[in-house]
Amino acid sequence: MCQLFIDADPALWASHTRSFRMDGMVTSVRLEEMFWRTLETIGDRDDLTVPQLSHRLYNESLDAGHDVGNFTSFLRVCCLRFIDLQLRGLIPNVARVKLSQLPASDILLLETIERSKANPRLT
Repeated sequence: MCQLFIDADPALWASHTRSFRMDGMVTSVRLEEMFWRTLETIGDRDDLTVPQLSHRLYNESLDAGHDVGNFTSFLRVCCLRFIDLQLRGLIPNVARVKLSQLPASDILLLETIERSKANPRLT
């Protein structure tokens, strides 16, 4: 089993920093290549570059009242969440479907229902 991970291209976990402007300030983010690729995939779904996507995620998160003190960790979780939502069939694995056009409230409700079925004591 581990060979699938161990013998993968080491470039996937090589980390590097990208710098871009957000609200007039230069921001630097250090992520592994696999995360950069996933952010590119997410952005491509809505015709956004990684800097545009990052800026949107940051601002909308602040607007929602979240503390994005560790923005790099937030981006990693966004990547994993994107893949998880696809694997569970909650968002389509079709590049032509824009993420901004998906019914986010419905998807979040489906997740809540799934969670309550998996662990009824948490509801």
